[in-house]
Amino acid sequence: MKLLVFVLLGLFLAYIIKIIISLSQVGGTLLKKISFKVDKNQISGLTADQIDIMLKIVTKTPGPAPAVKIILPALIIWLWPHFSNAQTTVQAATRENILTQPGVLITFVLLFIPLLAGFLLLISKISTLLKKYQRSKIQVELQSIADNLGNEMFYEEVSVLSDRKKALLFQLSQNELAGENIASDEKGLLNNIKIQHGTDIFPVKKKPIPRPKIDPKLTQLILAFIASAVLWLVIGTTIGEYVGIKFVAPDADAISWLSFGRLRPVHTNLVFWGWATLGMLGLGYYVVPMVGNGKLYNIKMGWASLHLINLSHVLGTVSLMAGINNGGGEYREYIWPIMLLFAIGLGLSTTNYLKTIAQRKTKEIYISNWYISAAVIFLPIIALVSYLPFWQNGIGEVILQGFYMHQAVGLWFMMFCLGLLYYFLPQQFNKPIYSYSLGVLAFWTQILFYTLIGTHHFVFSALPWWLQTTAIVGSVGMLIPVTSGTINFLMTFKGGWDKVTNSYSLPFFLVGVIYYFTGSYQGTAEAFRSTNLIWHFTDFTIAHSHITMYGIISFIIFAGIYAIVPRLTGKEPPQIMVGAHFWLALIGLQFYTIPLMIGGTLKGLSWGDARPFIESVVLMGPYWLWRAIGGSMMWLSHLVLAYNLYKMVYPSEEFTVKEEVFKILKQKADLNTPLIKTDHEPI
Repeated sequence: MKLLVFVLLGLFLAYIIKIIISLSQVGGTLLKKISFKVDKNQISGLTADQIDIMLKIVTKTPGPAPAVKIILPALIIWLWPHFSNAQTTVQAATRENILTQPGVLITFVLLFIPLLAGFLLLISKISTLLKKYQRSKIQVELQSIADNLGNEMFYEEVSVLSDRKKALLFQLSQNELAGENIASDEKGLLNNIKIQHGTDIFPVKKKPIPRPKIDPKLTQLILAFIASAVLWLVIGTTIGEYVGIKFVAPDADAISWLSFGRLRPVHTNLVFWGWATLGMLGLGYYVVPMVGNGKLYNIKMGWASLHLINLSHVLGTVSLMAGINNGGGEYREYIWPIMLLFAIGLGLSTTNYLKTIAQRKTKEIYISNWYISAAVIFLPIIALVSYLPFWQNGIGEVILQGFYMHQAVGLWFMMFCLGLLYYFLPQQFNKPIYSYSLGVLAFWTQILFYTLIGTHHFVFSALPWWLQTTAIVGSVGMLIPVTSGTINFLMTFKGGWDKVTNSYSLPFFLVGVIYYFTGSYQGTAEAFRSTNLIWHFTDFTIAHSHITMYGIISFIIFAGIYAIVPRLTGKEPPQIMVGAHFWLALIGLQFYTIPLMIGGTLKGLSWGDARPFIESVVLMGPYWLWRAIGGSMMWLSHLVLAYNLYKMVYPSEEFTVKEEVFKILKQKADLNTPLIKTDHEPI
């Protein structure tokens, strides 16, 4: 207890010394820094109102009485006896170990609490007095400055102040540059010559910088991959929309082909292996040759890959709806002959990518191709291990399910999309990635830790306890690549935030980066046993999967589509429709995930209290309604995306009287024939 008292006294004395030093530095600070001679440099910082006040000053106003300078010493003298009297003498203990007894320790703590509170109160009171004293000193200095300004400078500097006031009050007519004449563009320098007055309702987005043209055949291949991906996105999320409605209206139908158990895997497989996979592959066919400064190895191989993957989804959808599936393997419900078609198609693209990288014209392999190469190498390994029958028995199948489910997300989708980010962000900002070293660190640590974390989905299961712990440790280790990657991306945004507002793709990239950070940290938080006990098997996991697969993967693919398709076709998407896509997708995702996280937490707590299961079902009713609303908004955004893609690939030509008249005149001039009727109505 004596030690605590001595510590408090030491802190108090240090604080008193600090106060004395502060007081010694207060006086005269303003007067030392301000010169009273008014010239053009001195008055440049004054406003018109301040100058007007100076012009009205005539006489000097006496300042207030000096502040009392003995407040602090008197306060210290008054408080010192209290501190000296507060020390008490503690008698020796009768037993040597009495001070270590819990009761004695608790008593000491209880005695220390009011002592500490009193010390903090004393510090607060002294701080308040110090601030009042400082303000009084500053007020005296300010009054002295005002007196000097009013007394010494008024008569000789009136003209300078008056001129400065006129300059401050001067205003432009806002028409100096534009003028009153109608715009004339003899040299063809204006873009919007048709707009004479007013402004657009929406700010005009900046058109992409022209890039070197790529092979038209490769352009067709890329657009075919993207179009197929968007088609499967619309179909897959339409089915997901119907499945989401069934949570609110479970008796919507009684057809076996449309049951929840059959439609749910159709939805997940189409958005995983149809939309996301084909979308990434299409963007990869643009990025891989571009960063290697070479040509694609084999375009025909790319078309074969696309056809096989599309065929696998058609057959897989029909088989799943017919009830033919791979049992309980989540995200691998396609039976092995159908999945074999998908694997062969993916193998062709893998070969195409690796051959293209091997014949690159650059010396080094850019970080984008690091990530993409790792992704296309890992996925065949994941698929083979998960479909070969050698380990598909008993608890081995559980381990493989965790391996397959998480490695597909982290080492296929995430690795591939990170590779796209490392290309598109520097391209959109026209500057290098912030740190190549951070990219390499994130790359190797992701491979190190992500390969360990699959079984964190089976905490408290029959799996070995050490295996569960290893998965949890790996989940915590994922904070390293996620943090380094997020810093790398956000620092690339630094200095170019103004470009986000006039870009089609950068808002989507920004959302993807933000969700990459939050969604990945959320995954780490879910891995711990204490949180897993509440959240696992609840709707919280559904929210998390959509935050990662939609908030990260889909938004990055959206951004990539808007970044390269206008470059490939030369046609811009409808600006307002791009905004509609962005906000419907983003707000819909919020409406979808936040209620499910809240409801899932309440459901887990209900289970922990051993309440009847049906109560948790009833509890989720309102949250499932919000799920349906958010899912509907996301589904609408996909329809808008399909429309935007169509407008970028097949833009409609607007009919105008002028263009039609000149078509007729050109036809007459070329053929020297009478006017020819058109399909349009007579003018």
